[in-house]
Amino acid sequence: MAPDLAKAKMLTVLTIDGGGIRGIIPSVLLGFLESKLQELDGPKARIANYFDIIGGTSTGGLVTTMLTAPNQDNRPLFAAKDITKFYLDESPKIFPQSRQPNFVSVIMAHMLSYLGMKTGRPKYDGKYLRSRTNELLGGLTLKQTLTRVIIPTFDVKLLQPVIFSTNDTLLAISEIKKELLMQNSEFGHHSIENKRMLVVSLGTGGAKYAVKYTAPAVSKWSRLDWIK
Repeated sequence: MAPDLAKAKMLTVLTIDGGGIRGIIPSVLLGFLESKLQELDGPKARIANYFDIIGGTSTGGLVTTMLTAPNQDNRPLFAAKDITKFYLDESPKIFPQSRQPNFVSVIMAHMLSYLGMKTGRPKYDGKYLRSRTNELLGGLTLKQTLTRVIIPTFDVKLLQPVIFSTNDTLLAISEIKKELLMQNSEFGHHSIENKRMLVVSLGTGGAKYAVKYTAPAVSKWSRLDWIK
């Protein structure tokens, strides 16, 4: 059961970045953290027991789901160390590496990148991930998570963000605070209650260094340079 945020003396928040297969990085860190918590509070200690809100984007949303999904005894379905094993076992199918691109596809990719455009296709189709999570989670819904979760997504058809949350109140509070900070008169002039917060934010590593190309340099490329 999710904790009562109004009664909490300190609000604890865990956020997990996106990054595809690099989700294994926060999973390892969470496995280590959970092992240390178990040394203090016993073998049944789980990450979800210590955070009022857990949020994640993309692969971070997958980790969030696995941390907060309940089993039949309303205990975490997965230990944090299980998530690392999940990535090791399932990543080749969830994040398959594409075949060696042909000459035409490489040129098109470079041209689109140079123009600041994308192909419009997701990097991974998600079919295997959906089938695998359905097997593991069955009919579980957001209302059943062991703590509050927030999973931001993006609707590519409507071109707008969509946020999945266990509690609409969290989203409403966020919007009200934003309006108060902007001094929107419709929301009055109430002060925002100060509450102690502990935020743990886990990344998935930095992106590779992106080499910038110039038109004069590219104009001198050979076919081999384009393939590289």
